[in-house]
Amino acid sequence: MPYQINSRYNARVGYSKHDLQQAQALRHTAFLGGDGFDRDAFDNICTHVLIDDMVTGRLVCCFRMLPISRGADISRSYSAQFYGLAALKHYPGKMVELGRFCVHPDVNDPDILRVAWGAITRYVDENAVELLLGCSSFPGTATGIYHEVFALLKDRYLAPASWAPAVKAPSVFCFARDLQDHKPDMRLAMQRMPPLLQIYLTMGGWVSDHAVVDWHLNTLHVFTGLEVCTIPAARKRWLRALAQQLDAPPLAG
Repeated sequence: MPYQINSRYNARVGYSKHDLQQAQALRHTAFLGGDGFDRDAFDNICTHVLIDDMVTGRLVCCFRMLPISRGADISRSYSAQFYGLAALKHYPGKMVELGRFCVHPDVNDPDILRVAWGAITRYVDENAVELLLGCSSFPGTATGIYHEVFALLKDRYLAPASWAPAVKAPSVFCFARDLQDHKPDMRLAMQRMPPLLQIYLTMGGWVSDHAVVDWHLNTLHVFTGLEVCTIPAARKRWLRALAQQLDAPPLAG
């Protein structure tokens, strides 16, 4: 089938302390470089998904998911530290925050993202999630190299006014304002857009009108939302085909 997942990779839920440490080590390598552990208090309340290379035994990707059962609980999300999310307090459905998504910097295989989205889709379907949210990251904190991407986001992908995040972080790049007259170079924009954000946008995702400068993780990030009901039918078929190919057991909510 056209979107068949390479059986080399396996997605699993991390339950043990060792699993969590593996994820934290990969996150440190991906975001900060070198050896160490990226840790925070949210690790203790999230479901962690790990993707292994079954040939080498290496952990190649990980992310975590935080279920939010109602809009009134949005303040407990990781993203709420950086964005004013008062508008989402009125969101009527179940949400899940996807965070700390990273792929090992030495690995470049699109099947890894396919396996990851298969696992995310399974979680969304099994838990009746209506909104995916999180922070989509850009490597580094220099905004200039991403102007074409930000100009494209400004032109086509800003959040609906009803759910739009407000500025909260002390260091931000208000690209919708500062680049309002900038017309994007589409080729450069697509070359420099992070792969995870590309996938969100092709499914109907939207972003905040500003990027947060995260000095701790050495990244820029935009708040990203994806309402499941707005995903095009063809994309939903693709996602569910990926989910059906996973060997992993159901992901608990």
